Amino acid sequence: MNNNYELYKVFYWAAKTGSLTQAAKALFLTQPSVSHAIKQLEDSFGITLFYRNAKGVSLTQEGAVLYSYIEQAQVLIALAEENMAALKHLHSGELRIGGSDSLFKHYLLPHLEQFHDKYPGVKLFLNHGTTPEIISFLKEGKIDLGVVRLPIVDPQLQVRESFQLQDCFVAGAKYAHLKSETLSLERLLEHPIILFSRNSRARMAITELFQSYGHQIKPEIEVGSVDLLIEFAKRGLGISYVTREFVSKELEEGSLFEIALDVPLPPSRVGIMTMRNMPLTRAASRFMESVK
Repeated sequence: MNNNYELYKVFYWAAKTGSLTQAAKALFLTQPSVSHAIKQLEDSFGITLFYRNAKGVSLTQEGAVLYSYIEQAQVLIALAEENMAALKHLHSGELRIGGSDSLFKHYLLPHLEQFHDKYPGVKLFLNHGTTPEIISFLKEGKIDLGVVRLPIVDPQLQVRESFQLQDCFVAGAKYAHLKSETLSLERLLEHPIILFSRNSRARMAITELFQSYGHQIKPEIEVGSVDLLIEFAKRGLGISYVTREFVSKELEEGSLFEIALDVPLPPSRVGIMTMRNMPLTRAASRFMESVK
């Protein structure tokens, strides 16, 4: 048995109002159409669902049993429609983003703040990790989009380039004598180097760059956060490789200075990646529009 949903809707309103006329008005139908729909439903079950009374119609015992189920279904459908409207207008929903701690802190934070102010009903979920981890999160459906350093070459992913960052080597007061020098890579490697973890895109990029010049960069210290890269350099534990935009405050106040090199360090690009051919949620789509 596979009755049309419209028949159940007519049955619901006839039972709810106790009147075929009122049911017809609620559904913008004629009364004969309502009567015909109820007869179709009764014929399909082989059961009488209503009996007529002085005021209109009342449910039979069997009709009351059917109504107990249809009423629940109507409530759920109405709730679903309300939720769909809320999602459409971003009064509710969620936005799940993956990225590194540093990108969240130094780049995404103002965008997230603006989005939250505009759509306070949308819950924000941030997943932290390295680029390979963020890619896995995206493919596993744990996030809607990921913000990572490029390049990313993966046929399953679609990447939109967003902005550029400039990496550099920085040091603290202990290495003040290097301020006036322009170092070769060989001279730089004579000092202790502090790098981010091996799985990071920035680490891979600087390793490849040094290899292209015939050098191996072997850090004396490896850390798992940009904050530690900054702090270790300030304390004189070595020369850290960081993103210039992430240490602008320290460079301005003089607690760190940039090491000048005789070779250029190419800028790194940051992009927003999503699953190819996978529709974005309304919240994710609106966030993508707000991030340039």
